[in-house]
Amino acid sequence: MKALYISTFFILISCILTHSQLSLYYAFTGLQLWYEKMIPTLLPFMILSGVMIRMKLTEGFITFFYPVIKPVYRVSRNVCYAMFMGFLCGFPMGARTVSELYCHQMISKREASFLLAFCNNIGPVYFISFVLPMLKRQLLLPYLFGMYGIPLLYGVLLRYTYFRDISFSNTPDTSPQRQASPTGACLLSAVDESIAASVQGILSLGGYMILFNLLNLLPHILLKKQPMILAPLLEISGGLNLLQAKLPLYTLLLLPFGGLSCIAQTNSCIKNTDLSIADYTFHKLVLTALTALYYLGWFLLSPKSFLC
Repeated sequence: MKALYISTFFILISCILTHSQLSLYYAFTGLQLWYEKMIPTLLPFMILSGVMIRMKLTEGFITFFYPVIKPVYRVSRNVCYAMFMGFLCGFPMGARTVSELYCHQMISKREASFLLAFCNNIGPVYFISFVLPMLKRQLLLPYLFGMYGIPLLYGVLLRYTYFRDISFSNTPDTSPQRQASPTGACLLSAVDESIAASVQGILSLGGYMILFNLLNLLPHILLKKQPMILAPLLEISGGLNLLQAKLPLYTLLLLPFGGLSCIAQTNSCIKNTDLSIADYTFHKLVLTALTALYYLGWFLLSPKSFLC
């Protein structure tokens, strides 16, 4: 395995040196997307959410939505908060919120594992304002259901099967892998801690986006005819920017998975916990398969409107 890693790094460095202009283009694409899209859209939410978690304000914040979600998912208010942030703010806020709630002992390990299974997805603003226009799709509701309805239904299925043991009386774990947390924090202290953690998180996100966009250099060199087909699989934002409206069904099926960069970023979010990245990846693959079945059903039931 060590020899394989060394060989891969050697090949990548050689490709960067021999194709410097191309490697500069891919690296700049990742940097530009991070700077123009991710920082302004994610960093404010990361800071605000971090402050609320540190000040134990999440249960009060979610009061309005809780009566709607509680009867269906039978979860605590903090779990409901993580669902809200994950679906509304988009990846990687879902994983980051789950990790922070778990580290601050506001949810249990079972609740955190349950949340990671379905609520860390591409954000609706990004999906509606960028993905659908780029793919030149006219319909809205069928694609929204394919992107968000399936994970929500999958969460219901998991709640009443594999995670049926979760109850409101669950007490957070005191595992040594988890960070100690005070019962609350003053505003200035919470803001300071949240900004520091959020800046570190957004910098890590940028590094992953640059690295995985740079990896597009390998398929570009090795696959002369269709070099862009692997781009969304490596890094979803940069890959979609390169692929554009080609292969729309392929794009729609990759969005629930999120790409290898999203897997790596999620691992970065939960690395200080004992949560499993393997379980997270498994559920992402299941969601991708369910999404494929959905689009197959759409094609069989209404071929004329399929992908309109």
